Amino acid sequence: MEDVAYINTPLGVAKIIGDTDGLSEVTVLNSDAPLTDVIPESLEDAVYQLNEYFEGLRTEFNLKLNPHGTEFQKKVWVELQNIPYGKSRSYLELAKLLGDPNATRAAASANARNPLWIVVPCHRVIGTDGSLTGYAGGLHRKQWLLNHESPVKQQSLF
Repeated sequence: MEDVAYINTPLGVAKIIGDTDGLSEVTVLNSDAPLTDVIPESLEDAVYQLNEYFEGLRTEFNLKLNPHGTEFQKKVWVELQNIPYGKSRSYLELAKLLGDPNATRAAASANARNPLWIVVPCHRVIGTDGSLTGYAGGLHRKQWLLNHESPVKQQSLF
């Protein structure tokens, strides 16, 4: 049986699921949920690293992952982890990196089914024209994450 924790993030409540075999799911909820008072031991490191990410102290995750998906989906999710913090790739570039430029739709579909929000950075994949395209967590969250990771921070004049 997998452990579950709910934590607060700047983008809403995140649901974290995993066990000693690794993290299987991190999702952001579109509704409130009771926050977890005592984080299960198997999820402590994930919670710690996610909090560091949101505080701007972490640019890479070092977690044992155990997502559930097809072999192709897992291949896409591994490739997503190669997109550096503060950078983005297009769906076409992702398909080419997977070895098949004709697999753009399949890569986009696998990207959309990524069960590990932020940890596997599907938010770093954008349209070929630079547009923000579909994002399971909502485009406002995708924009926030890309801004959060941007090497050029907007500063207030006052």
